[in-house]
Amino acid sequence: MEPTAENYLPQDKIFTADKKQYARLKLKERARGMRHEPTPAEAKLWQLLRGNQLGVKFRRQHSIDRYIVDFVCLTHRLIVELDGAGHLEPDQAAYDQGRTAYLQELGYRILRFTNEQALNLPRRVLATIKINL
Repeated sequence: MEPTAENYLPQDKIFTADKKQYARLKLKERARGMRHEPTPAEAKLWQLLRGNQLGVKFRRQHSIDRYIVDFVCLTHRLIVELDGAGHLEPDQAAYDQGRTAYLQELGYRILRFTNEQALNLPRRVLATIKINL
Protein backbone atom coordinates (compact mmCIF):
# COMPACT_ATOMS: atom_id res chain seq x y z
CA MET A 1 0.00 0.00 0.00
CA GLU A 2 1.35 3.43 -0.94
CA PRO A 3 1.54 5.80 2.03
CA THR A 4 -0.97 8.63 2.06
CA ALA A 5 -1.68 11.33 4.57
CA GLU A 6 -4.55 9.22 5.93
CA ASN A 7 -2.78 5.88 6.37
CA TYR A 8 0.83 6.85 7.01
CA LEU A 9 1.15 10.21 8.75
CA PRO A 10 0.33 10.51 12.41
CA GLN A 11 -0.96 14.04 12.94
CA ASP A 12 1.84 14.84 15.39
CA LYS A 13 4.65 13.59 13.09
CA ILE A 14 6.13 15.04 9.94
CA PHE A 15 6.97 12.40 7.36
CA THR A 16 10.20 12.79 5.46
CA ALA A 17 12.12 9.78 4.16
CA ASP A 18 11.46 6.09 4.83
CA LYS A 19 14.73 4.67 6.18
CA LYS A 20 14.61 1.66 3.84
CA GLN A 21 14.17 3.83 0.75
CA TYR A 22 16.65 6.37 2.10
CA ALA A 23 19.40 3.73 2.01
CA ARG A 24 18.26 1.83 -1.09
CA LEU A 25 17.88 4.90 -3.29
CA LYS A 26 21.01 6.55 -1.84
CA LEU A 27 18.98 9.65 -1.09
CA LYS A 28 21.46 10.93 1.49
CA GLU A 29 24.36 10.89 -0.96
CA ARG A 30 22.28 12.38 -3.78
CA ALA A 31 20.92 15.17 -1.58
CA ARG A 32 24.38 15.96 -0.24
CA GLY A 33 25.75 16.17 -3.78
CA MET A 34 22.91 18.47 -4.80
CA ARG A 35 23.57 20.73 -1.81
CA HIS A 36 27.25 20.97 -2.75
CA GLU A 37 26.48 21.88 -6.38
CA PRO A 38 23.39 24.11 -6.38
CA THR A 39 22.16 25.84 -9.49
CA PRO A 40 22.66 29.63 -9.46
CA ALA A 41 18.93 30.06 -8.76
CA GLU A 42 19.02 27.61 -5.84
CA ALA A 43 22.09 29.32 -4.38
CA LYS A 44 20.42 32.74 -4.59
CA LEU A 45 17.15 31.62 -3.03
CA TRP A 46 18.95 29.69 -0.29
CA GLN A 47 20.71 32.89 0.79
CA LEU A 48 17.25 34.41 1.35
CA LEU A 49 15.76 31.39 3.16
CA ARG A 50 18.62 30.14 5.34
CA GLY A 51 19.09 30.93 8.99
CA ASN A 52 15.42 31.45 9.89
CA GLN A 53 15.33 34.73 7.98
CA LEU A 54 11.58 34.30 7.47
CA GLY A 55 11.03 33.25 11.08
CA VAL A 56 10.91 29.55 10.16
CA LYS A 57 13.50 26.91 9.36
CA PHE A 58 13.95 25.81 5.77
CA ARG A 59 15.96 22.81 4.66
CA ARG A 60 17.44 22.47 1.19
CA GLN A 61 17.68 19.35 -0.93
CA HIS A 62 15.71 17.41 1.66
CA SER A 63 14.38 13.86 1.21
CA ILE A 64 10.65 13.32 1.49
CA ASP A 65 9.73 9.71 0.83
CA ARG A 66 11.51 8.81 -2.43
CA TYR A 67 11.91 12.39 -3.63
CA ILE A 68 14.41 15.14 -2.94
CA VAL A 69 12.79 18.57 -2.81
CA ASP A 70 14.65 21.82 -3.38
CA PHE A 71 13.50 23.57 -0.18
CA VAL A 72 11.07 22.64 2.56
CA CYS A 73 9.75 24.17 5.75
CA LEU A 74 8.73 21.04 7.65
CA THR A 75 6.76 22.83 10.36
CA HIS A 76 4.50 24.44 7.75
CA ARG A 77 4.68 21.50 5.31
CA LEU A 78 5.62 23.92 2.55
CA ILE A 79 7.84 22.83 -0.33
CA VAL A 80 9.47 25.33 -2.68
CA GLU A 81 10.65 24.01 -6.04
CA LEU A 82 12.75 25.84 -8.63
CA ASP A 83 12.31 24.64 -12.19
CA GLY A 84 14.67 25.11 -15.11
CA ALA A 85 13.84 24.74 -18.79
CA GLY A 86 13.97 20.94 -18.57
CA HIS A 87 10.77 20.96 -16.55
CA LEU A 88 8.89 22.17 -19.64
CA GLU A 89 9.60 18.93 -21.50
CA PRO A 90 6.44 16.77 -21.69
CA ASP A 91 7.94 13.75 -19.90
CA GLN A 92 9.41 15.86 -17.12
CA ALA A 93 6.20 17.89 -16.75
CA ALA A 94 4.20 14.66 -16.36
CA TYR A 95 6.70 13.35 -13.80
CA ASP A 96 6.52 16.64 -11.87
CA GLN A 97 2.72 16.51 -11.87
CA GLY A 98 2.71 13.00 -10.38
CA ARG A 99 5.38 13.93 -7.86
CA THR A 100 3.42 17.00 -6.80
CA ALA A 101 0.20 15.00 -6.38
CA TYR A 102 1.99 12.41 -4.25
CA LEU A 103 3.64 15.02 -2.01
CA GLN A 104 0.27 16.74 -1.61
CA GLU A 105 -1.22 13.41 -0.48
CA LEU A 106 1.44 13.39 2.24
CA GLY A 107 0.15 16.77 3.42
CA TYR A 108 2.61 19.14 1.77
CA ARG A 109 1.84 22.30 -0.18
CA ILE A 110 4.10 22.96 -3.17
CA LEU A 111 5.13 26.30 -4.63
CA ARG A 112 6.90 26.25 -8.01
CA PHE A 113 8.99 29.04 -9.43
CA THR A 114 11.18 29.20 -12.50
CA ASN A 115 14.92 29.66 -12.15
CA GLU A 116 14.49 32.99 -13.92
CA GLN A 117 12.00 34.18 -11.29
CA ALA A 118 14.41 33.24 -8.49
CA LEU A 119 17.31 34.98 -10.21
CA ASN A 120 15.54 38.10 -11.51
CA LEU A 121 12.65 38.60 -9.08
CA PRO A 122 13.91 37.17 -5.77
CA ARG A 123 11.94 39.58 -3.57
CA ARG A 124 8.70 38.68 -5.35
CA VAL A 125 9.46 34.97 -4.89
CA LEU A 126 10.20 35.58 -1.22
CA ALA A 127 6.98 37.57 -0.76
CA THR A 128 4.98 34.70 -2.27
CA ILE A 129 6.67 32.24 0.07
CA LYS A 130 5.92 34.49 3.10
CA ILE A 131 2.24 34.67 2.14
CA ASN A 132 2.08 30.86 2.01
CA LEU A 133 3.69 30.25 5.40
